[in-house]
Amino acid sequence: MGFTSGCGCCSVGWKSSSFLVPVGFNLSTSNGARASPTNGNRFRVIRSSASASSEPLLVKAAKGLPVSRPPAWMMRQAGRYMAVYRKLAERHPSFRERSETTDLIVEISLQPWEAFHPDGVIIFSDILTPLPTFGVPFDIEEVRGPVIQTPIRTEEGLKALHPINLDKLNFVGDSLKILKQEVGGKAAILGFVGAPWTIATYIVEGGTTRTYTNIKSMCHTAPHILRSLLSHLTEAIAEYVVYQVKSGADCVQIFDSWGGQLPPNMWEIWSKPYINEIVGIVKKRCPEIPLVLYINGNGGLLEKMKGTGVDVIGLDWTVDMADGRRRLGDDISIQGNVDPAYLFSPLDALTDEIHRVVKCAGPKGHILNLGHGVLVGTPEEAVARFFDVARSFNFESLEEKSKVVA
Repeated sequence: MGFTSGCGCCSVGWKSSSFLVPVGFNLSTSNGARASPTNGNRFRVIRSSASASSEPLLVKAAKGLPVSRPPAWMMRQAGRYMAVYRKLAERHPSFRERSETTDLIVEISLQPWEAFHPDGVIIFSDILTPLPTFGVPFDIEEVRGPVIQTPIRTEEGLKALHPINLDKLNFVGDSLKILKQEVGGKAAILGFVGAPWTIATYIVEGGTTRTYTNIKSMCHTAPHILRSLLSHLTEAIAEYVVYQVKSGADCVQIFDSWGGQLPPNMWEIWSKPYINEIVGIVKKRCPEIPLVLYINGNGGLLEKMKGTGVDVIGLDWTVDMADGRRRLGDDISIQGNVDPAYLFSPLDALTDEIHRVVKCAGPKGHILNLGHGVLVGTPEEAVARFFDVARSFNFESLEEKSKVVA
């Protein structure tokens, strides 16, 4: 099946055949590491050896190195759209339990790996997970979602904050180590964090919000308090990123999910400097680890995002991939950006859209992903098609053909 039109980029080679992905991959890895289930679905490492000799495909693409095809993963690729996850959630109804228990984190993180074999295995966690470890307890309610009983909006509230206690995040570190051994270099292990502004919205608003009125008001009525909060978050998040890298993450994504709620000039004041600082700290201590920055609704921020120093810019689906590539240039990698709703469309339409996105992104420095997370109710057959199409591209074949023509 050929490419659809609408993009002035070079064509991409296509090899392949079947669109169906085999389910139930053997988790024994090439380097001999394997996790053995004990006590039901409990994992423990029983053997390990040297790490893979070459970097995972996703890491190469993130660094802008040549790749044979676009690596692919999906935001929220583990979760409620998978029947196996829903069954597990019935046995463990608490999200905090599922996301803060090593055995469950590993099991859930590996569910899409077993089913679809993506190029990135992201740890099952939440951007709010580290909050209690630096003084901000929270609950998750069934209807309201995350709830912070004591929002921080005053100098008195700032007194509750303290340096991050990484010892209380052992379940994250242990999970990353096990995932690293389980996957054995066949895919990148992905960690993630929330950006300071995004985390601050929850802390100031007391949970989720649609208006962001309290925190936006603080920008003008109590800027010194907001700056102090953001500075504290910056230090804690930077330490958390380094911790994830040391525990086995090959790549870390920074979610400034609500950065797009700020006007661009305000984002430059209240979000960008703090992301810059995190990137600077991480690059100094872990220079080889690529960092990805994703903002929901980032069309007006692309060029400013590039200025943070991250290696990869994630595009949501409201940005045309060709326009995003043109605006960002070829000296930075990009990620995205198939509309998650395409996974509810006929499979041929999904295939054509993946072709279009990859063609517009070009054969270098592109990680195929959705423009947002997988939606609840997404057919697993469509997720399988997404990854199978990604594996079917062949940039090397295209390069050989170009040489022959020349």
